[in-house]
Amino acid sequence: PLTPESFSPYGTAITSPLDPSITTTPPPASILSTLTPTPVLANQSTALKYSPISPLTSTYETCPSNQPASARMSMFSCFPRPLRDISVSGDGDKKGVFDIRILERHPFTTQTFIPMGLPPHQHTPEETFYLVIVAPSLRGTTTTATGETGEEVTVIDPPDLSRLRAFVARGDTAVTYAAGTWHAPMVVVGRNRVDFVVVQFVNGVEGEDCQEVVFGEGVTVQVENGG
Repeated sequence: PLTPESFSPYGTAITSPLDPSITTTPPPASILSTLTPTPVLANQSTALKYSPISPLTSTYETCPSNQPASARMSMFSCFPRPLRDISVSGDGDKKGVFDIRILERHPFTTQTFIPMGLPPHQHTPEETFYLVIVAPSLRGTTTTATGETGEEVTVIDPPDLSRLRAFVARGDTAVTYAAGTWHAPMVVVGRNRVDFVVVQFVNGVEGEDCQEVVFGEGVTVQVENGG
């Protein structure tokens, strides 16, 4: 499952620390004392503010071009991706598989995806959710790979595909990829489009804002019904 603890090697999973049943402020002190970061009352005691909840980090001062970066908020409208059916037993049972063709990383910036208008859990066969697919780096390794346009590129600290992980995320969770974390471009599964607010730093230099590796075949994620 996607939790702050399970996702911590790759970045930050952002979820509300409060149970949905809590609808008034202030909650009991016994609850507040268990929350991290510790919230403070705000908005005339009608809100709780937690800060910070996720890093917004830039290390562009170390990039080769020395081109300065600035913070940017964008919107990605992500449409459902098709899954490929595979047979998993002799009686005709099938599962959906997503074929991973590209992994990317942002070597000098965190990147946060905040879903808009997506319910926490729809409990339907065609529920819409998104996949967070990540892989750690093979530190100290250099290899050659194929870029998105087919060119050969040298990749320092390439993704460790043997340790690739996939998480199911819904509308009650945002994610921040740590700088340098390999991840698949956003994958929405289900019936509906999902709009994401995306927060990161950019300097406009190709190869510094984003690096990609392309796979022909063989890297897949099996998706259960309903995530």
